[in-house]
Amino acid sequence: MKQAYIAGEWVETGKTLEVINPYDGSLVEKVALCGAPEIDRALDAAVASLPETARMEPYQRASALAFIRDGILARKEAFAQTLSRENGKTILESRLEIARAAATFDIAAGEATRIQGEAYDLGINPMGAGRRALVRKYPIGVVAAVAPFNFPLNLAVHKVAPALAAGCPVVLKPASKTPLTGLMLAELVEKSGWPKGAFSVLPCDRAAGQILVEDDRSKLLSFTGSPEVGWKMKRDAGRKKVVLELGGNAGLIIDKDVRDWDWLIARAVIGAFYQCGQVCISVQRIYVHQEVIGEFRARFKKATEALKPGDPLDESTTLGPMIDSANRERLQQWIQEALEQGAELVTGNTVAPVGVGNNLAATILEEVEPSCRVNAEEAFGPVVTLTPVESMEEAFERVNDSRFGLQCGLFSNDFGVVMKALDALEVGGVIQNDVPSFRVDSMPYGGVKDSGLGREGVRYAMEDMLERRVLVYRM
Repeated sequence: MKQAYIAGEWVETGKTLEVINPYDGSLVEKVALCGAPEIDRALDAAVASLPETARMEPYQRASALAFIRDGILARKEAFAQTLSRENGKTILESRLEIARAAATFDIAAGEATRIQGEAYDLGINPMGAGRRALVRKYPIGVVAAVAPFNFPLNLAVHKVAPALAAGCPVVLKPASKTPLTGLMLAELVEKSGWPKGAFSVLPCDRAAGQILVEDDRSKLLSFTGSPEVGWKMKRDAGRKKVVLELGGNAGLIIDKDVRDWDWLIARAVIGAFYQCGQVCISVQRIYVHQEVIGEFRARFKKATEALKPGDPLDESTTLGPMIDSANRERLQQWIQEALEQGAELVTGNTVAPVGVGNNLAATILEEVEPSCRVNAEEAFGPVVTLTPVESMEEAFERVNDSRFGLQCGLFSNDFGVVMKALDALEVGGVIQNDVPSFRVDSMPYGGVKDSGLGREGVRYAMEDMLERRVLVYRM
């Protein structure tokens, strides 16, 4: 039984939340389920701790962040095993997420020492003559962080690490399906030197978590999840700042000048089916120049069929399960809908045998109507649609024909095409000669349209967590 971590203390709540293994349905762990009293206590403590976190010297914040980084690395295999059990991603994928989480804390440790202001003359006109301005940055206050199930550690870390670097207390709500790695993170924060009242991890349901959205004691809400939930949170959040990292149906564009088929296919398979496609920048829609679509189809189909579904803890497994049966059944229904409307099945659309969890075979569809949900909505599972295009301009138009705009991958060696893509594509990021799933944890990351609001990436997340205060003085 895992306790909740509330304001520096491990707490029993009298209620429990069961964490279920998505692969075999077994019970992984029971954790303390929090409600309104626990959230109230965590918020009170966080507010009370703000003067202490705000006074911390940059080297002290950096030291705490480095301690957490080193703690993750020291326990990396324990983190990875727990992550695979609660989330269902393969052990190799889990190890990569743990490495990224440690890297994110490493980046934050550096950024904690680089919170820089500015000073300048105001004499741009006679009214400002003889005056100067000094601008400093101060922590905004309590950060309410709501993390998703698909990257339960690293996407939580993308909220926690920048907040600690900025000097903000944090109340973290992990996804109810995947709270264990967040609680393991709390064990490290507890020993890091970070003020005790300034960090809490509260496993709770969505109804209880709504308190974090609406309560004015938190000054910034950072949420990663579905657009429907995220935009409702923004409406309910009142006066606080809101950062939303929401969904997508990312496009991958392939020009006719392919030079390295092995690299392209390997990256396309990873981009489409990494973590069983449950990634907001997973490749979902592929647009291939008609001159090379035959070659691409054959190679991509062969590589896709080579994926091995199975137990995530088996080192040879390359395709883990979906998070639960409800999502697997939803995606099967979407695939069937597309087939009934004339789509062609290239490969996949089979379910693992009974007793082998929520595995769904990696699926490729062609001739999919643009309005089909498997094309127009966020599939969040192991399915891609394949469409020929006559030109890159047509590909850009098709990618933009979406309510989402997170990232887009573009395989092209024509720099003119690449620059046109940057100007034309309505997305938060264009990734040249790679898949839209590429991300380095220091880069600005986020989307437009229904894909979100604001940017993550440590330094960019910190900008929303810091407020500028200006001193104007006379010479």
